[in-house]
Amino acid sequence: MNIILAFAFLFAFGSTLGWVLEVFFRKFFSSQNPEHKWINPGCFTGPYVPLYGLGLCILYAICKIPMNIDSTIWLIIVRFAIFTVLLTLLEFVAGVLSLKVMKVRLWDYSGNFGNVMGVICPAFSFAWGALGTLYAFFVHPHVEGAVEWLAQNLAFSFFIGAFFGVFIVDAVHTLGVINKIKVFARESGIVVRFEELKASISETAKKNKEKLRAFRPIRVGEALYAHLKEYYENNRERAKEIKKKISGKK
Repeated sequence: MNIILAFAFLFAFGSTLGWVLEVFFRKFFSSQNPEHKWINPGCFTGPYVPLYGLGLCILYAICKIPMNIDSTIWLIIVRFAIFTVLLTLLEFVAGVLSLKVMKVRLWDYSGNFGNVMGVICPAFSFAWGALGTLYAFFVHPHVEGAVEWLAQNLAFSFFIGAFFGVFIVDAVHTLGVINKIKVFARESGIVVRFEELKASISETAKKNKEKLRAFRPIRVGEALYAHLKEYYENNRERAKEIKKKISGKK
């Protein structure tokens, strides 16, 4: 089968599955969501997180490379180490690009031990390595089977094309939002925490008794600038309060 079609399928499947994992993690386990609300993860409107799609493509490619290691224990250790390094590197590059280029923080590990710039930390690196290892031993054979099935049923590729059609439209909208945020962030000299911005928009809508779509709170337009301005003011006030508390302790 065409390798491009195979990786397109992996990207679509991984992005969607990653979105589902993120939704449930943020709902039930995330310390940054103490109220356990349903949150649309990432910056896209649709049900996908591209970082997971890229991650699945990496896992699939690595698992296709033969490893002549007789010991199961050593095979687990080697794969765990490879997956930990590669997936952490992917997360680091994506996190740094979002911070430096887009001026947006999509996730924040600042409160976690050993974090680097708040974009990677040992705890999540271990989690990625563990998930990658579980994938290699328990999930990869099924994914290979799905890819082989797709090779024999190319009519299904229509759905992959439909996915990317929706994804591209969504990406154009998202880039428009991110560009507006980037301009505002540069002019204000701040980095916008995307989840905080969405929460701020939700709170404003709640106060004004406005109907808000849970999975599409951010739109391009004058309303976005107003939300960004309010977000900036709220963060500035919070910074002043923290400074007063620190000064009071002294």
